[in-house]
Amino acid sequence: MAASPRADFETLFRAYDIRGIFNEQLKEDTAAAIGAGFARFLGKGGEVVVGRDVRLSGERLRNGLTAGLVSGCNVTDIGVVSTPMLYFATSQLKKNAGIMITASHNPPEWNGFKLFKPNGCIYGEEMSRIKQLASAVDLEKIGPKLGKTTKYEKIFQDYAEFVSSKIKVARKLKIVADTANGVCGLFAPSLFERQGCEILTLNKNPDGRFPAHLPEPKESTLGELKKKVVETKADFGVGYDGDGDRAVFVDEKGRLIPGDLALLIFAGDVLKRIKNAKVVCELSCSLAVEEYVKEHGGQPIIEKVGHTFIMDRMIYEKAVLGGEKSSHFYFAETNGGDDAIFAGLKMAEILSKSSEKLSAMFDALPQYPSIFEENFPCPDNLKFKVIDRLKSKFRADGLRFLDVDGIKLLDNEGWVLLRPSNTEAIIRITAEAKTEKKLMELYDFAVRELKKAMKG
Repeated sequence: MAASPRADFETLFRAYDIRGIFNEQLKEDTAAAIGAGFARFLGKGGEVVVGRDVRLSGERLRNGLTAGLVSGCNVTDIGVVSTPMLYFATSQLKKNAGIMITASHNPPEWNGFKLFKPNGCIYGEEMSRIKQLASAVDLEKIGPKLGKTTKYEKIFQDYAEFVSSKIKVARKLKIVADTANGVCGLFAPSLFERQGCEILTLNKNPDGRFPAHLPEPKESTLGELKKKVVETKADFGVGYDGDGDRAVFVDEKGRLIPGDLALLIFAGDVLKRIKNAKVVCELSCSLAVEEYVKEHGGQPIIEKVGHTFIMDRMIYEKAVLGGEKSSHFYFAETNGGDDAIFAGLKMAEILSKSSEKLSAMFDALPQYPSIFEENFPCPDNLKFKVIDRLKSKFRADGLRFLDVDGIKLLDNEGWVLLRPSNTEAIIRITAEAKTEKKLMELYDFAVRELKKAMKG
């Protein structure tokens, strides 16, 4: 095998992970080159934890990755786990880094790698350095194995003990979980049962083909869950993604709760106990998040969209809680990481200590008209230039906006966000306002300006 084709790496390496279609951009020898490059990135004496989700290509990519890693590192293989469990293991086992083999919620033919340090994600300049090192690897001249691979098979027991020490469900609840044939089916049911809950699990059997529906929990994939929650008179439902870092909640009436409003249920619980606590949210979260956190004595902190940015900000700010509109939830107890199983158990704990139903908690939250993530195709080589054109135009027109992640235009009665995707050839528009009229005014303006900017 010769040096890995640089073109593959240009496609594979994203802002905060590595992702592609197996046996097209991402092959076993590509994984070996990435492993060897990562070993060089860590330097002599590196110790790396490797885990994988249930995708059919996971084992082959694990074999390639570890073959490259042992050219300079020792590898601890923890088998099939959730991404949060991999992050937990990196710290728990006191290793230099962790690599999770997953493509999260992508279709089954995709796979990739998420890279971690014990205190956060590897991305940005470090990711660029790993890409550079991997691109230079010649697999025919990789040299002798300086490291070895060992297996550690007790990480779930360790994780279960950790979670049980942090969460106490006060009374028996009935819960329905849709694990989407992903990794959560292996772990979530027993953890809920350990807390004394009655748990009904849909699509429980792990299957990397994801036969029930795509492993992305959202309105269009959670119809079965919503129906089953109402049918069984459950206290709530939770839908998980493929690798266990997203949890979407459904109340006992079968209504899906947007991620930013579920965040406020967690925040209400925390802010009762911790005054002046910091809560991190991202740019597309509702106006209600900032308002609610301030009203309840907390400090809202706004960050870019994306788990790497939220996780790093959680750790830097020593925040107690974080969340995204897409239903990633971050906790101080999980070292700032987003953990879907932990989020589900925490919701059970909150409900078990309250006389209110989840629907009442949801209905009590401020809710404004919104449009979430309308997608507009835009070539990868053009999307960031389009955003720069819009910044120049809006600046010249004297408009108020934030530019920490795309452009968030600010109005006294709402906002609209134009954000280039880091993983797809699209620009997304999200908007919110205090009235339907203002919402459509902001959205229509953003669409018109975007189309003009795309024409140059």
